[in-house]
Amino acid sequence: MRFHVMTLFPDMIENGLKTSITGRAMDNGCICLNTVNIRDFSQDKHLHVDDYPYGGGAGMVMQPGPICRAYQSIEEQIGRAPRVIYLTPQGRVFSQKIAEELAKEEDLVFLCGHYEGVDERALELIVTDCLSIGDYVLTGGELPAMVMIDCISRLVPGVLNNEVSAEFESFHDNLLEYPQYTRPEVFMDKRVPEVLLSGHHANIEKWRREQSILRTLLRRPDLLEDANLSEKEKKYLAELKKTLA
Repeated sequence: MRFHVMTLFPDMIENGLKTSITGRAMDNGCICLNTVNIRDFSQDKHLHVDDYPYGGGAGMVMQPGPICRAYQSIEEQIGRAPRVIYLTPQGRVFSQKIAEELAKEEDLVFLCGHYEGVDERALELIVTDCLSIGDYVLTGGELPAMVMIDCISRLVPGVLNNEVSAEFESFHDNLLEYPQYTRPEVFMDKRVPEVLLSGHHANIEKWRREQSILRTLLRRPDLLEDANLSEKEKKYLAELKKTLA
């Protein structure tokens, strides 16, 4: 999987992603990171990439020329038109389901905006998806790009040491992850649940699913509408709702 990030701050992207799990994944060749400095494609002797907005208004707007030329350099490099994601609070809110969809791509391009935004013509010419990490405004698209790349990378084969961990963590079947425990068995008078010490794998799995359902009901009930539950689990959820009503 190859990630291409069009940005004014390539060091920010590289310093953020070339560490920990994503850094090891790059070293192992599971994912590749290509940062493209938009300023390198300015045709201005001062390397300007922004200008005043037509019609007036506060702030500056990123020009379409440097962005489109930066994109063309990526297109020429990989030999085809890739999927291009523009990071903007106006986009769809990023989710695990979207991450699973994007993880199937061979190449993903992220466009990181700055200032008051990007000239609309550049967006119309190259962008295929507009995505957001939440209903708030940041100073640029670099942090959202890193969030999405981190999330998508975890779904690429070979990135995680434990191949099943990406499948069974939070949002699997649209449920939050169950509580986790490790040594010591007793900490500040709090004990690890007995079922986890039993060695009975079927009972442990049942407990974990029920805890996931309970936690989702308490913390993110909106997810339950699309949760993948068995008939027994649906009955369990119904009883929980009665108990907590």
